[in-house]
Amino acid sequence: MVALPGVDPAWSTYSDVPSTSAADNPGTVNSWHYLDNGPQLSEAGTAVRGTLLCVHGNPTWSYLWRTLLARGVSEGWRVVAVDQLDMGFSRRTRTFRRLADRVTDLEDFTAALSLKGPLVTVGHDWGGVVSLGYAHRNRSNLAGVILTNTAIHQEPTQPIPSLLRLALLPGVHRLGTQTTSAFLDVTHALARPKLPRDVHAAFRAPYRTRADRAGIANFVSDIPAEPSHPSYATLTDIAEGIRTLDVPSLMVWGPRDPIFTDTYLEDLTRRLPSADVHRFEDAGHLLQEDADVAGTIFSWLDERFPATSREATASAPPPAAPSHTFLWHQLQERSAGAEQDSLAVAEMGRNGIRRSLSWRELADDVDAVAAGLARLGVGAGSRVSLMVPPGVDLTVLIYACLRIGAVIVVADAGLGTKGLSRAVKGSVPDVVIGIERALLAARLFGWPGRRISVGTLSAGKRALRVESSLETLRTTPPESFGNPDPDADAAILFTSGSTGPAKGVVYTHRQLSGMRDTVGGTFGLGPGGALVAGFAPFALLGPALGAASVTPDMEVTAPRTLTARALADAARAIDATSVFAAPAALRNLVATKGGLTPSGAEALGRVTTVLSAGAPVPALLLEQVQELLPAASLHTPYGMTEALPVSNIDLEGIRAAEADAAGTMPGAGNGVCVGHAVQGARLAVSALSDDGVPNGTPTTEPGITGEILVDAPHVKSRYHRLWRTEGISSRTAPWHRTGDVGHFDGAGRLWVEGRLGHIITTPGAVLTPVGLEQALEKLEGVRLAAVVGVGPTGTQAIVAVVEPDPAPGRNRRRGRKPVLADSVLTERARNMARTAGIELAAVLTVPGLPVDIRHNAKIDRSEVAKRAGAVLAGSGSRIP
Repeated sequence: MVALPGVDPAWSTYSDVPSTSAADNPGTVNSWHYLDNGPQLSEAGTAVRGTLLCVHGNPTWSYLWRTLLARGVSEGWRVVAVDQLDMGFSRRTRTFRRLADRVTDLEDFTAALSLKGPLVTVGHDWGGVVSLGYAHRNRSNLAGVILTNTAIHQEPTQPIPSLLRLALLPGVHRLGTQTTSAFLDVTHALARPKLPRDVHAAFRAPYRTRADRAGIANFVSDIPAEPSHPSYATLTDIAEGIRTLDVPSLMVWGPRDPIFTDTYLEDLTRRLPSADVHRFEDAGHLLQEDADVAGTIFSWLDERFPATSREATASAPPPAAPSHTFLWHQLQERSAGAEQDSLAVAEMGRNGIRRSLSWRELADDVDAVAAGLARLGVGAGSRVSLMVPPGVDLTVLIYACLRIGAVIVVADAGLGTKGLSRAVKGSVPDVVIGIERALLAARLFGWPGRRISVGTLSAGKRALRVESSLETLRTTPPESFGNPDPDADAAILFTSGSTGPAKGVVYTHRQLSGMRDTVGGTFGLGPGGALVAGFAPFALLGPALGAASVTPDMEVTAPRTLTARALADAARAIDATSVFAAPAALRNLVATKGGLTPSGAEALGRVTTVLSAGAPVPALLLEQVQELLPAASLHTPYGMTEALPVSNIDLEGIRAAEADAAGTMPGAGNGVCVGHAVQGARLAVSALSDDGVPNGTPTTEPGITGEILVDAPHVKSRYHRLWRTEGISSRTAPWHRTGDVGHFDGAGRLWVEGRLGHIITTPGAVLTPVGLEQALEKLEGVRLAAVVGVGPTGTQAIVAVVEPDPAPGRNRRRGRKPVLADSVLTERARNMARTAGIELAAVLTVPGLPVDIRHNAKIDRSEVAKRAGAVLAGSGSRIP
């Protein structure tokens, strides 16, 4: 055995195993190689909690599971990772072994080793199929099933993945899989990032010669690509048999796998619907090399099979579910009442209202579209990706989908092409309903799901694979539908992606109704109101609140496109009392106020409530907005996709908080004040340790900085297929851990200081960035500031990166590398920091700080830190 990085030589074991496989002659004994940490556990006297039986695929071997073996020693789990026959360092049998033979081989191996339960099978690639075949046929000692990037069913009407099709071509197959190492090399090249040289050599070690690679070639030949294949019946038997498995299951997935895509994950989740799923967004086929698969697996094992028994204790019965009315309750009420012919929804064009529906028309439209979707087979649990701009059509589609129990999937176009495609593919929709641009993207990027068009298509329906249209659905005779389960999934809403890959946040019908009740109760919005929806997350709450709503003439996913005149036109069209707008929209309102007409100013003067959410809003900006909307109460609720809103503060409250921060109020300052908890919500913080870890008991004591926690009826149900992420966010039940950092002041107000990932850990101190950033932004000539840590955790240097006010007539520029600031700005910034007891290691300037696309406000501090680190390391730094 060659030296293998990450493998204890003591794990390497050989055993002679009698074969009962039809591929072998009677009496055949095969030599199996496997890695086994059992002897280490025995030597240490560690009690064994169970056994993980790990099965590799093609063309890997047991080396793939080395991190599980190492972790298993400390966790008390025996890990046995086999080399399948003809693979790894097991015997080359010189026989063609089909899927059925490999399942029998695994049964022979476990019998020879007398592996007892509790036994958890772990599989990857075609080893996933083999391990499931074993699990299906050996349930008596089976405790659980773990799968990583594999497939159990191939739809006969769909082609197998292109790389496998290529490997099966008659002129390529033997040459690519056995004569040369091409198939082996291509598989290794799928690792993200590239495999280290010694690890790459270890994966290649058992396959150096043409004879060594015979098993690789035969494994590829045994892919059941169509029903006529000899192994197709075995695969089908396993695929159908696992539907009755009743053991805990975990699927860990790398969605950047060009072979086993999310389509196969979707199929597996339908066969094992109770399985836990975690997708590592940046991982691919060799996800064991790309991500912390071992940590995820053992965290799951700890939850499902705790090391110590949990004693049963008497407890009170769970509280009764709160009273609940579905999101469409007000729509039904108003469509049948005296207001049925009054305006319900509208959207603006350049010359006034472009489209509108009364309450009765809206209800009729929703009923017809719901019936049309149902007749296409869309119903309870179907996932429907809505790629439609906010407005009348999107309003109708959302309420129609919810009415029939379908799960709406909403991902903001502001995620960008790559982020949007990742979100849609990850949700694996059954149906994509979209405008032509979205359907073109669906065709180009291979998004799953049937296609329904909205609006007129210039491209052909056949080219876009469109099978129906919204207009066709609208002509369907209405049907009666029963209400869905209030606790069934209702929506998957994707986060902005400003703190990493966008996450799908799952809401039930009850939680969506809780959001409606919180917004209505906190801000006094309800039947008879009229709102301008200039912020996408709030653009569809109007019908739920019983308020007329209008979408202004703007690109709702680009808040900075809202002008003062467009807002005034929308407000005048419905005599609006409320406005929802993003912070970037507020800035543009102020910048474009010169375009207001007298009638427009009068319409804005009748608005009584303004809400701006998504990012902090400076008091100065609110004061400027107040001049445009003099009668309005200006609110800046704090929240996130997982719970919107969480707290609320108005302009007067901000002024009071700032006054307290300048005085002696305990805990005031060093962040953005976001006020008190909204109706029905509770807030707390989990104090940070000296190394920046939030592990304190939830508290509301003033002046303690920690991770912000929230508990409310409208907090998400879970993250979509992010088991590990969900576990982290909900580990302090009943609290949702937001990932934001803040503290309370003496008046019980919450102050936000930044994100957990942006904490700076200097020697002996933990620093949050927002307070210092606010101070730096008060310096003359500074538009925005970001404070970041550069260097290893615990020894980070504090660096300020500032964006100067742009020169007259010049727009912000982004993407440029930071440079060292001039001596004057550097000294002013350092003096400002010293007043807070902070020593800046460097001050840099950049033409435009990177901000998220959705809000045009949240600074990407991680990217700033990366660029600043490069400058301090001598890459591209200069004094302007």
